[in-house]
Amino acid sequence: MCKALRANFVPMSRRLRVIVLVSNDLSTDQRVLKVCNTLHLWGHEPVLTGRELPESLAMSELPFQTHRIKLFFRRGPAFYTELALRLFFRLLFAKMDAIHANDLDTLLPAYLVARLRRKQLVYDTHEYFTGVPELVRRPTVRKIWKTIEQFIFPKLAHVYTVNDSIAALYRSDYGKELKVVRNIPSGTRLGKSGSRKAYGLPDDCFLIILQGNGINVDRGGEEAVEMMKGLDGCLLLIAGSGDVLPQLKSYVANEQLSDKVRFISRMPYEKLMQITMLCDLGLTLDKDTNINYRFSLPNKLFDYIHAGIPVLASDLVEVSRVVNHYRIGVTVSNVTADELIVAVNRLRENQQQLETFRTNCSKAAAELTWEHEIDVIREWY
Repeated sequence: MCKALRANFVPMSRRLRVIVLVSNDLSTDQRVLKVCNTLHLWGHEPVLTGRELPESLAMSELPFQTHRIKLFFRRGPAFYTELALRLFFRLLFAKMDAIHANDLDTLLPAYLVARLRRKQLVYDTHEYFTGVPELVRRPTVRKIWKTIEQFIFPKLAHVYTVNDSIAALYRSDYGKELKVVRNIPSGTRLGKSGSRKAYGLPDDCFLIILQGNGINVDRGGEEAVEMMKGLDGCLLLIAGSGDVLPQLKSYVANEQLSDKVRFISRMPYEKLMQITMLCDLGLTLDKDTNINYRFSLPNKLFDYIHAGIPVLASDLVEVSRVVNHYRIGVTVSNVTADELIVAVNRLRENQQQLETFRTNCSKAAAELTWEHEIDVIREWY
């Protein structure tokens, strides 16, 4: 973090040891890493606790402690039961002053121990958890999670979420006003990314990127790949992970699109941003197929802004609000391959408009910073 931004952080009068809980792999959750860095800068002692998977990336050097838990199960009821029990007993005996739980799958053990030990609890709900597609299609499992949420949520004093639309959903459910902290990158300026050649990328093409750790069904990956059949002089990078990737790779192979579509595995955030900065256009194409996608505000949108590249986005409430307010790209009303082809070709034909979008990205990035967002919960600590 640059010195000017660091100067805005005044340490608290009392140093708190805060156990920060996640159910995922620690290395790629940028929101939680930023929270921990912020707590550290505020003078506290965060301990980030989450899973360790066989494919987990090594943790880079951090100014705070981390603790990874190896679990026997990776998914399903057995996984969530094991996770809850492991977190409960770890919290029960850990040295701490407060617990910072992320998402509903860590909330039950956090709440029970906070009550037993009379510790403060902060809850960050990254999405409208009971509205995720995986639960909507499984009503019995959804009912279990909803029951847990209904038992705990009304009793919470410190809750925040990722955007105004999701905050409104929780207000409707529980009559509670939530703080909003959007998942925006730090205001620290990105270093130069070097040349495309350094990353094995061609100089003579229009480079498009779709990035994220949740490239799943109905998030536009299928249409983005199909779009490439109708585009010449373009290369699509799909960078990250998600459950639809095997399907996308199979489609690329079957349609002989390997010269137009390239897959990039998960990598450290800083390296991913270096590649993103070399691109001409960023895609965020969630479809309105469920309540969470309808009100999504993907991290990638802000990553594209900070990388200085224009955006082609689906016309969703929160996404359109940012794209149109800052004039950093265009939206499509329907996420289809044909409509995407038309939008990309129009952008390529209007270089002046693309340059205006790039300039606006730089202006927006100066305003949209994590340091501005996070201050709304400062008083809790």
